Amino acid sequence: MKADIGLIGLAVMGQNLVLNMNDHGFKVVVHNRTHSKTEAFLQEGAKDTQVIGAETLESLVEQLEAPRKVMLMVKAGEVVDHYIEQLIPLLSAGDIIIDGGNSLYTDSNRRTESLKKQGLLFIGTGVSGGEEGARFGPSIMPGGNPAAWEAVKPIFQAISAKVDEQPCCQWVGDQGAGHYVKMVHNGIEYGDMQLICEAYQLLTEGLGLNNDEVQAIFSQWNQGQLSSYLIEITANILAYKDENGEPLVESILDTAGQKGTGKWTAINALDLGMPLTLIAESVFARCLSAQKDERVIAAAALPKQKQIFSGDKQAMIQAIGDALYAAKIISYAQGFRLIKEAANEYNWSFNYGEIALMWRGGCIIRSQFLNDIKEAYDKNADLDNLLLADYFSNAMKNADKGWRQAVILGVKLGISTPVFSSALAYYDGYRTERLPANLLQAQRDYFGAHSYERIDKPRGEFFHTDWTGKGGKTASSTYNV
Repeated sequence: MKADIGLIGLAVMGQNLVLNMNDHGFKVVVHNRTHSKTEAFLQEGAKDTQVIGAETLESLVEQLEAPRKVMLMVKAGEVVDHYIEQLIPLLSAGDIIIDGGNSLYTDSNRRTESLKKQGLLFIGTGVSGGEEGARFGPSIMPGGNPAAWEAVKPIFQAISAKVDEQPCCQWVGDQGAGHYVKMVHNGIEYGDMQLICEAYQLLTEGLGLNNDEVQAIFSQWNQGQLSSYLIEITANILAYKDENGEPLVESILDTAGQKGTGKWTAINALDLGMPLTLIAESVFARCLSAQKDERVIAAAALPKQKQIFSGDKQAMIQAIGDALYAAKIISYAQGFRLIKEAANEYNWSFNYGEIALMWRGGCIIRSQFLNDIKEAYDKNADLDNLLLADYFSNAMKNADKGWRQAVILGVKLGISTPVFSSALAYYDGYRTERLPANLLQAQRDYFGAHSYERIDKPRGEFFHTDWTGKGGKTASSTYNV
């Protein structure tokens, strides 16, 4: 009996996906560049399973049932292209190559079209959930050539997480749509993590609470509207003690790493002219954290004036919780608005409620909150911005006062809150009917003859003024982002 699917790349995610597939009755043939790793996996993690090994790519392909399905769980970029080039001559028309790594969506666009010309089908799929998710049920976001979906659907939906018996896996869209949605997912993940970190710092440095007190707060938050995987693991992290009995988190160096997906999201938002301020600030916060040596010097050269909070701590804890919830809403509102703009720009058709469903289980950003997003899009599939949905507009009104108090606390005590603050600035700007861009347009026209529109004339009609009496009547070309 031949295998249902082949998988290349036996790092943590690859191994756990294979075991997940095996648990659901699928026969998997595996290959790794270093064959000793394949052998070790078969003798240890995959021992007593129906998983089989292949020393070469030729052997892997030969052991697959037609249409052959080969999934790559390797480093994004050149490595993916390298394996695709090696697989092409071994496969037949209608066979399927699946890239399950964190690839850039434009690469998936290119691979879908390139393989289609050669008679092969390509799927670029986001897989979220980390090691545990891969093993017991991740969120899976497939896109690419839709002709490949029916062949992989039984496998992907079987191994994915389930919420209310619904798989956290649906077809996302053509070409790089799957990897695009995963990219935005990761951007939101960056934002959620930074939000939590800012709340943590306001509670510890701002209010002077000890680790155990903060751990209890996060545990309580996880029982309410902030309930999510990241809040849950934050409480678990704060409860973890080092060998000396002290909280381990306090011994971890404050420099954060990143793999690029948050940066990709921010860059794409700039390309599309979308204000993705919260996620962009979360990326920059990681960049600033990496400048550890420079920050140590700056801390000595630019010392903060030591201030102690003297107000009602319980009220401020509630305010920080409100800020965390409100800013989280902004993060998702900006993320879904970016996805909507991408659909228009790249001619993709998204079901936004289904995307929220796919993120409800298995993935890193899974939370109770996503049910509310699904309901908002069920009521209005063409919703421009989540802030305009009744549930979220009411939530923002309820959190407004506390949110501002939390940001003010950071400003007064010199505690950096780039994500809380940028989210609030976006919120206030989004609900402002008249912004000062009228002055900005006048400035642009003054020094560069870039022209402007008038409030008493139809949109799309542009004017230029000779502000100094020395300029000409000819205006520069104009454009909109």
